[in-house]
Parts: sequence; C-alpha cells; structure tokens
Amino acid sequence: MTAIDTTDNAANTPVAERTISAIFQNREQIDNVIRRLLDRGISREHVSVIGKNFHSETKIAGFITKKDVILGGLKQGGIFGSLFGSALGLLTGVGVLFVPFVGTLVAAGPIGAALLGAASGALAGSAGAGLVSALVALGMPEDKATVYQTRIEAGDFLVSVEVPTDKSGEIQLLLESAGGQEISTAETTLPRKGSGELGSAADLSPEVRSHLSEPAQKTFIEKYNAAYQESNDEAKAEHAAWDAVCEQFEEDENGIWSKNKVSA
Repeated sequence: MTAIDTTDNAANTPVAERTISAIFQNREQIDNVIRRLLDRGISREHVSVIGKNFHSETKIAGFITKKDVILGGLKQGGIFGSLFGSALGLLTGVGVLFVPFVGTLVAAGPIGAALLGAASGALAGSAGAGLVSALVALGMPEDKATVYQTRIEAGDFLVSVEVPTDKSGEIQLLLESAGGQEISTAETTLPRKGSGELGSAADLSPEVRSHLSEPAQKTFIEKYNAAYQESNDEAKAEHAAWDAVCEQFEEDENGIWSKNKVSA
C-alpha cells in the first residue's frame, strides 16, 4: 500500500487541494477511519472531526483550545488523549464551541480553528446562521452542509480529509469502506495560520486572537517574533508570547486578556 504524502515541505511534493467529507455513525468508526488515514500516510494536519457526543463520556469544562494547552504547560497529545481516550487525540487540536441550533460541538483537527474563525463572523453575526453557513463559508456545497448539520444534530460525526487532487478517489473509497455516508468533495482546503513570524493580528490563529485585546495582541506578536528569531521553534515562541501576555495583562469578565497589570 503506497503512502500519500500531503505535506508541502519539499519541492515537487503533492499539496492538499481538495477536502473530502463523510458522515460516520459511531465512535468506533471514527477511531478506525482516523487510524486508517494516518496509516495510509495522510498527515494528521489534514484530518478533521466534528461531533456532539465526544464529551458525553468525558469531563470538559468550558472551552479547550491551544491557549489552554500552552498556559497549562501540557503537551497536545497528553491532554487530548486523556480527554477523549481514542484516535481523536492523534489530531492537531480540539475546540469546544457552541453553535446556534446545534448545541455544543467538539471539533478536532484544522476545522476547529476554522470554525472558531467563522464563529466570529458567520455564526456570531447571525443568530440563525447555525453550522450550515460556517461549512458553506469553508467551501462545502450548501446541500451537503445542510445534511451534515442535520446528521450532527442527530448525534452522528463528520470527518473531513484534505488530500491532493490525484488522491481524492483513493481516499473517498477508504471513507466508503470504513462506513462513511453522504460523501462529498470540495475543491478547497481549510484556511490556516501561516508559519514563521507574525506580521499582524490577522496571522494569529482564531482561538488565540479571540482571547486577546488589541494591546495584548501587539504584545503577543512582538514577543512571539523575538522568540521565534532566537529559536526558530513555533511552540517555544507561543509559550514565550503567552508568558509575556500573562505578565502584562489579566483576563476580564469575558475571558479576554485586556486588563493591564499594575506594577508593584
């Protein structure tokens, strides 16, 4: 079985250009399909899962994002694995968010950050937007987005996989054989924060930007870039940036780091 390389670090390496999505009905299917995709060589950076029922077996309080992992001094795999106890912990991130007409969702992988970005626009801007508008904004056909919201409301799970165009048929067959239903293909991939130094607040990932006031964003960016120049390590730069924010600001009643700390 030939592995699929969906990274873009080397010249002439296939880049993920399409997103294939499918509905699965239970946790066992999700665990199986994630492992099969990773075994096939799909990067965990290109696999997303959305569902309502992950948290029914776990204790999740509030909103879990990259920020909480960094501030808690925990590694992604540790916190996500302990929370979900399944292959979901192999993906790149988890967000817990409320969506109108759907309720509280768990979103793992890049779609979590993408939905958080949509939540600040399409979702928060209209009480009736629901999940359909967000999925359409991310490039999904409206008819499928409507079906997906209905199925997720009923307790099913959505899996989305970003792949090179010439591998889309192969991965579609994999999803079908793993029990996937309502399969669709979008000619786009999910938006992501760029790598390297941060040029402006627009370069911040949505789950980070949404927790910072404008002055705190400026502090974060300045410290991040300084630390990144020294280490060339994004994780270390994020830790340093959050340390700087915590030293200079306090959270307000809305969970935004906006209050300037008074020097002793």
